[in-house]
Amino acid sequence: MNASPARVTEVRVGGIAPLGPRRVPSGFVKHPVVGRVAVDANGLAGDAQADRRVHGAPDKAVYAYPAAAYDAWRAATPRHAARLVPGAMGENLTVVGWGDADVAIGDRVRLGTALLQVSEPRTPCFKLGLAFADPAMPRLFADVGISGWYYRVLEAGTIGGGDALTCIDRPSPDWTIARFYSVITGAMIADETLAAIAALDGIADGWRLRATRLLARRAAA
Repeated sequence: MNASPARVTEVRVGGIAPLGPRRVPSGFVKHPVVGRVAVDANGLAGDAQADRRVHGAPDKAVYAYPAAAYDAWRAATPRHAARLVPGAMGENLTVVGWGDADVAIGDRVRLGTALLQVSEPRTPCFKLGLAFADPAMPRLFADVGISGWYYRVLEAGTIGGGDALTCIDRPSPDWTIARFYSVITGAMIADETLAAIAALDGIADGWRLRATRLLARRAAA
């Protein structure tokens, strides 16, 4: 179990607003919350997603991103350095003390009075490019290789900036977010790896279904 100390420096929420020159509706831009905020299976109070088919929903209720990752981002794309500060990835939680290699699929985490569970890494869409007026940003996201992670909410509660993150259960310690993200963005995934993904405790339903379907197609072929 990950016993290293970690905390949330800021909690952010955002409404739906037009993004980029095409004014695409998006909840990407988020602002710090003063005080405590309620969180439940639908996410943080005051937070919104324009398209819940691909954002939000129970398996993506809360998005966390490590503050230390912004150093890697500024090195990778100096032209955006001034904007690459905590909050720039559209995260709900900016985390210090944990990174992708410290967090694993299925981890159950106490934050404030809420109980959260790690469900999957983030794979960004074109809206990241719109937010930075740079269509290369989604590709750079993969190059930087720090995805952050989504939480589902197992027990509703309240959270706030400064709250500690405490991992109370880790069913799959070998399946860190860093490893999972490397697997899904790498070469063809072996059958045994797909089977392991499908069996992971706490994995997002979407990834479980993808792995199961791909295994079935390969078996049929």
